[in-house]
Amino acid sequence: MKLLLLSVALASGLLAQAPFQVKVTGHGQPLILIPGLSSSGETWDTTVARYQDRFECHVLTVAGFAGVPRVPAPMLDRVRDGLADYIRKNHLAKPVIIGHSLGGYEALALAAKYPDLPGKLVIVDAYPFFAGIASPDATPAQVNEMVAGMRQYYGGQDQDAYDRFTKSGVATRIMVTRDSDLDRLIAWGLASDRTAVADAMCELFSADLRNDLARIKSPTLVLGSWIGYKQYTNRKNTEANLHRQYAQLDGVEIQITDTARHFIMWDDPEWMFGHLDRFLGLAQPVPAR
Repeated sequence: MKLLLLSVALASGLLAQAPFQVKVTGHGQPLILIPGLSSSGETWDTTVARYQDRFECHVLTVAGFAGVPRVPAPMLDRVRDGLADYIRKNHLAKPVIIGHSLGGYEALALAAKYPDLPGKLVIVDAYPFFAGIASPDATPAQVNEMVAGMRQYYGGQDQDAYDRFTKSGVATRIMVTRDSDLDRLIAWGLASDRTAVADAMCELFSADLRNDLARIKSPTLVLGSWIGYKQYTNRKNTEANLHRQYAQLDGVEIQITDTARHFIMWDDPEWMFGHLDRFLGLAQPVPAR
């Protein structure tokens, strides 16, 4: 295994400005894995263990999350453009890109702005228009109002308030089934920079990639979940929203799990791996480890 702490900034010696860290494992076709908000690249440990014999796995941890030093806003644009440079500088030919949540948004953003760089995309429980998850018909004015409220809320938090909120699990309990996984999310949240988390959240909910999806050339698999949010939605509404949001992405395949919560790779890995094996065109499914 080789551990690389690489970024666009690294090439010029400015490690403090790195938009992400990268851990590289395995050999074969390049595969880039991007975790979500406040999450470590360890999100993908079981995925790497399954595919490292066939893929060279480049696992990101975004700056500001899980102990990695933050970079100035705009965070999401820096990560998107940094990833494009990383692909070019490391001569990664059509890498498969798998992104979870915020990481899924970054995968879409990369493929929309740099359509010739990525190979296949796998988007794990992510949307091109996050503000439209709860309000599918949200207007720009409503989105601006919502984001302004988010900035006011996060801006009013000191470190103690942020830590108390993170430890409560209010925002993360519904995302996972097992207590041990919740403990992981809380630990990563506490190790994240609260300003970076606020910047990323506000940028994510301000963004709308729905029309930009038409520029994407990559075959794309979207894996969605709903069971963790059943107090707010149901399978039918979730499926309709996913198809509505991804309407401009030609040939997109959408699959929905009825058992896993937001962290599908933890709650139902075999369901996810089954779809991944098929979508990645593996002649023989990778055996479970």
